[in-house]
Amino acid sequence: MNVIFIIAFVLFPSLIIWLAAKSKIIKTIGVVLICYFAGILVGNIGVLPENFQGAQTMMQEISVAMALPLLLFSLDVKKWFRIAKSGFISFLLVVVATAVITLVLQLTVAGKMEDGWKYAGMATAVYIGGTPNLAAMKTALEVDNDVYMLFNTYDMVISLVYILFMSSVARVFFQKVFRLRPYQAVDGNRDQETADIGDESAEAFGKIFHGPAIVRLFLALLLSGAIVALSSFVGGLFQGNSMAVTILLITSLGIACSFIKPIRDIKFTFQAGMYIIYVFCLAVASMARVDMLINIDWSVLWYVTICIFGSMLIHALLCKLCKIDSDTMIITSVSTVCSAPFVPAVASALKNKNILISGLATGIMGYALGNYLGVGIAMLFKNLV
Repeated sequence: MNVIFIIAFVLFPSLIIWLAAKSKIIKTIGVVLICYFAGILVGNIGVLPENFQGAQTMMQEISVAMALPLLLFSLDVKKWFRIAKSGFISFLLVVVATAVITLVLQLTVAGKMEDGWKYAGMATAVYIGGTPNLAAMKTALEVDNDVYMLFNTYDMVISLVYILFMSSVARVFFQKVFRLRPYQAVDGNRDQETADIGDESAEAFGKIFHGPAIVRLFLALLLSGAIVALSSFVGGLFQGNSMAVTILLITSLGIACSFIKPIRDIKFTFQAGMYIIYVFCLAVASMARVDMLINIDWSVLWYVTICIFGSMLIHALLCKLCKIDSDTMIITSVSTVCSAPFVPAVASALKNKNILISGLATGIMGYALGNYLGVGIAMLFKNLV
């Protein structure tokens, strides 16, 4: 019986991706949110076997580990440093803003919360990287499943408010209040290859099965598996910190492989990694309790809200001091707080396709650095604050 449910969990995201191609409503909601909601529903209506919790935990751990290298293989560090200079400056300012706001929260709200330093690690990882990094922190910092789901649930709600703001009145707000200068194009040419990397559309997933791409992608999956196996072996040698070492080693080897051109040129590794993250979302959500989602934990809700909007305001102030334009500030903020997949939608809302490269570049760099910074900030706060 467990095998049947595991297969269903693995195949469910493909159904949602297919439906997203047919329905604008489903496409607007997004695959990630639907996987979370479906997981919560399945986990709370009593259809799962009583002994299924072990399988759920296994799917969480394996999916995160396998997805990380695939998400990083397409990284082209040299190219993105060349084409997105102001974007990278803005990205560094996001890192500073996030570190400042998590420190403030650690000295106030999080200091009164059990294992408050873990919230700092999760916040740093997800608001510099994305959902894969948050998932990695759950494993690396050994975050309780209920704590993870509570944080992630509030993050989704507040992030929705944030993305609506960034897609509508943000440009006027930052130009009027912070006096950020308007965007001025330096090179209007759009790098389509770079733009395709962060594409999570149904069409992008459909292309995986066309031509020889599927064969090379299978080899990428084998390489990802080898990285996970090696990292798990080495991580097991470090008792007490095995999970953190394993996650950081997986990240490091994934980035190292991205410098090898034949690996970096394999198409759709990002999409394959995100598909595995969809399975992770479904598995994690299926372990959530409904009462946790109904009874609001105000301390966690305020923590998430202040993290998102507080870091945004600090980032805007730093961009003002460093003379970064409003559109670059907005797109790099979105690429980190909400990750690379949200970049095309916001760039379209701003009617500025020239910022697409900066957003995707910094978003995927966030995936690469989020784990390091998340673990680093968490351990720093644990030992010093």
